[in-house]
Amino acid sequence: MTSRRTIKFRLVRNVALAMTVVLLATSGFVFWRVQSSLDRQVHRDLRSYHDVVTQAITTETEVPTQTPGQYYQIFDAQGQITFGSTKPPAPRILSDKALQKARGGATVYTEYGRFFPAGGRAFRVEATNVATSHGKVVLATAISRQPRDEALRELLGQLAIANLLVLIAASYVGYRTVRAALDPVENYRRAAKAAGETAGTRLPVTTDRDDELTRLGHTFNDLLARIEAETEREHRYIADAAHELRTPLALLKGEVELALHKPRSAEYSREALKSVAAEVDRMADLANTLLDLEELESGIAGSETQADVSTLLTKTADRFRASLERDSRTIIVDAAPGAATLSEPWIDAALSNLVSNAVRYGEGTVTVSAIWRPDVLTIAVSDEGDGFPNDIQDRAFDRFTRADLTRTTRGSGLGLALVKAIAEAHGGTAKIEHQGRPTRVVIEVPIGAETTNSCNEIGSEA
Repeated sequence: MTSRRTIKFRLVRNVALAMTVVLLATSGFVFWRVQSSLDRQVHRDLRSYHDVVTQAITTETEVPTQTPGQYYQIFDAQGQITFGSTKPPAPRILSDKALQKARGGATVYTEYGRFFPAGGRAFRVEATNVATSHGKVVLATAISRQPRDEALRELLGQLAIANLLVLIAASYVGYRTVRAALDPVENYRRAAKAAGETAGTRLPVTTDRDDELTRLGHTFNDLLARIEAETEREHRYIADAAHELRTPLALLKGEVELALHKPRSAEYSREALKSVAAEVDRMADLANTLLDLEELESGIAGSETQADVSTLLTKTADRFRASLERDSRTIIVDAAPGAATLSEPWIDAALSNLVSNAVRYGEGTVTVSAIWRPDVLTIAVSDEGDGFPNDIQDRAFDRFTRADLTRTTRGSGLGLALVKAIAEAHGGTAKIEHQGRPTRVVIEVPIGAETTNSCNEIGSEA
């Protein structure tokens, strides 16, 4: 059954129950120890008095009667009281059963009276068979338990009061402690609830402490900040994607409506279909790139193999060589032979994006290089153009970032975002390096002990 009690209530209740058990056990132990001590004292007093009376009746001297709370009775063979104290606590302080046992030679101890409720007479009796000059008699001596019982009842009362006060104090301290521990959690809950309604909300974390709850609050604030950043990025991503798709869709609609408006020549229809195909290709490229980015987020471990980096760079460069030669440009590969564990298809996709950008927007010779260091493989693509505009260098790797804000040129603005995602999927980074006029885009991928370089030129630069 699900409990509807608050954590505060349950913790305080559990503390109170635990303290009750402890207090009862402690009080029981104290009461038992005091009771045992008082019982031993009563027993010693009774034994001493019994010995005194026994000696008096065997020597036929007077039995002392001046001590209050002490009584005796002497029973003959027929069980009749022949002599005893003038004011005993009961007409017969020894039962018939106890009398029979004592007559048989046993020492008998019996208790009379009740501990609760207080009142009446309570006493302890010792009975033995005593030989006198007139024959054997049964001597029964009694001593009052009143002082012992009153002391124990007083002890119980004091223990009850003390336990009640301790329980109240422990419950209060437990409540204050639980409240001090859980109030920040409740404040965190209210702030977290507000965080879903208002942007920029943070948990009220104190800065003068470094306990578990404070660290938890800082962790949640970091989480909220990341969630807000991701939410903002996703909103921007959706808006940009919608904008990117709106342009080719509008062009497609315009081309189709214009072609349907009235009969056109075969040449015009062919050009219109070419324009439609180009826009379809643009949307397909955008969709494929978005799918690639989504796939990268699920990991690339299954596609990693030992790949020859120099061969990979050469294959990528060869695909663009003819296009560059038509514009009287060249592409060169500067990489020492070596193998590294990486995803060849994804690295090829990243290189293709970088080289494609250099072909489309750069100038002069395009250089694709690989630099080997002890624990990092650096792959770079550079050209002799002016590089990235200053206003987009800091956000060049964000999705849908383009130098052409009018978006009239072909491209989705996802190429460098894909490059960054591929580098990060390999545990590396992607960045822009400025070395004079040329701008290099660099992918740095960590390499392990299994990486080999046949020329042993670790640390050499292309």
